[in-house]
Amino acid sequence: MYKVFVNDKPIILTTKVKKEKHFKNYLMSTVNIGKVIRELNSTDLEGVRIIGKNEDKLLKSFLKKLPNVIAGGGKVFNDKGEILFIYRNGKWDLPKGKIEGKESIEETSLREVEEETKVNGLEIVKPLETTYHIFKRNGRHQLKITYWFEMTSTYEGELIPQEDEGITKVEWLNPKQIKKAMENSYANIKLLV
Repeated sequence: MYKVFVNDKPIILTTKVKKEKHFKNYLMSTVNIGKVIRELNSTDLEGVRIIGKNEDKLLKSFLKKLPNVIAGGGKVFNDKGEILFIYRNGKWDLPKGKIEGKESIEETSLREVEEETKVNGLEIVKPLETTYHIFKRNGRHQLKITYWFEMTSTYEGELIPQEDEGITKVEWLNPKQIKKAMENSYANIKLLV
């Protein structure tokens, strides 16, 4: 099972049909993804299930339905066990961005975290869950696939938001602050935190 978010509403890719209030089921083979996105954005539907026959081909089939944007990001811990957050477009988020040229996804993730926050000395610890969300750019829907990595840094310098990317704050948050920040974040970030 995979979850793809449209704002904070999930499109669940699965092989199992369930009947629930405020959820709709569609078949992968015939689904009109534009219609599904419109429904999620304009109705009280809580989510949608897209049902495929083969568990192994669910994601691959869905990825063909929209242009894909590949991104990398980091959940960065400091020596105090705090996590690095950015505040962009009125919500708390983790630093991430699109892959450039022939760089690896690990290189993308390290570069983007540093560009968006000015934190350096980053070290990848391990890969985390990959997230999927649909967004609209230039009037077209696209699917962002973000590969996340747990990272560490001993950086203690100034945190500088990358303002030309719409980032207004960068902060190290402790567990209590993170709990509060998650009240104003994205569903896919909540999965990671």
